[in-house]
Amino acid sequence: MKSMLSRVMTVAAVIGLVAAASHARAADPIKIVALYNLSAGGLASIDGPSLNGAKLMAKQINDAGGLVGGRMIELTAIDTKNDQKEAATGAKRAVSMEGVVAGIGHSDTTFALASAPLFQAQGIPFVTSGATSPDLPDMVGNQMFLACFADDVQAHAMAEYAYNTLGVKNIVMWTDNAMDYTKGLSKYFQDRFTQLGGKVLLSDVYMTEDKDFSALVSRLKANPDAQALFASSGPDTAGIIIKQVREAGIKLPILGGDGYDTELISTVPGPDLSDNVYFTTHAYAGLDTGTANAFREAYQKAYGNPPENAFAALGYDAMGLVADAIKRAGSTDPAAITKALNETSDYPAVTGKIAFKGGSRIPSKPVAIMYDDHGKVNLKATVTPEG
Repeated sequence: MKSMLSRVMTVAAVIGLVAAASHARAADPIKIVALYNLSAGGLASIDGPSLNGAKLMAKQINDAGGLVGGRMIELTAIDTKNDQKEAATGAKRAVSMEGVVAGIGHSDTTFALASAPLFQAQGIPFVTSGATSPDLPDMVGNQMFLACFADDVQAHAMAEYAYNTLGVKNIVMWTDNAMDYTKGLSKYFQDRFTQLGGKVLLSDVYMTEDKDFSALVSRLKANPDAQALFASSGPDTAGIIIKQVREAGIKLPILGGDGYDTELISTVPGPDLSDNVYFTTHAYAGLDTGTANAFREAYQKAYGNPPENAFAALGYDAMGLVADAIKRAGSTDPAAITKALNETSDYPAVTGKIAFKGGSRIPSKPVAIMYDDHGKVNLKATVTPEG
């Protein structure tokens, strides 16, 4: 009798341990890592809001009960400090963390190229919120996804707007020769602009660390037929370029890409000099939808201010895209998440619906054309380029 009771107690104990272990596994958080430049350089002005957007989405999911059996999202942020070596080190740290199922982050192609290959090597999906090179998926591999449009799209949109709407036929181009993003953006802009019939009068280069653009300004002045300046810049130099061009008395329109979507284009030159600037960015700025408006309201409540730029919305979308894949996969296995990401067909992102069609891991989304008038930035148009 005692032996039977002992066996019953033993079985019950084993069942209890199994149940406890099962409950512990169900309660384990879903670990996702966000890599961003947060504490140094101009990229912090777009990466910081992007991380805030990602954190907001994670909080909303957790507040709603989590994912896959009620498991909460644990979002770990790693500051890559505007340094490519830090980006690679951060990625190495991320993929070595036990239980990491996905990575998100970066608003610049060079940094994504430093980080994402380490996720690729471990078979862990990586969704960039703002690195816009159309070559990224092929360069990194099948674990690389974009939540944003690609540079060929935004460059073609600006080329068409400049030529068809602003009437620019002759242009001078400046390119930051230290960034993959800016070099690609200039190439795609020039290809489309000249295809339309436009002429590039002068093409100058500089480096991200440059602070004195007087030589480039002099050469710009020496081209009186120029009708605009296309300055392909990241956040570090965009405001400096605007300031020095305007201080030289040059009133030409200044055109740029989404690297201008930062307060630095007005705070660095000051509102008196920050005018007649056009730039492309992600279409959140032009969307009056329930999803976009709900995001604005939630961001204001969470951080005490409106979203600083479209990158806040992109961070929110990148986190949501991963969570949606986990939900559809019904699993936190990285391979299952990657498969679900590839099958994304109609994700209702703040910056426009996301679908990965025909094997592409880049969504097709519209482009917002923004206009900076003495520090006040307004939407001019939302377009999908013909090119």
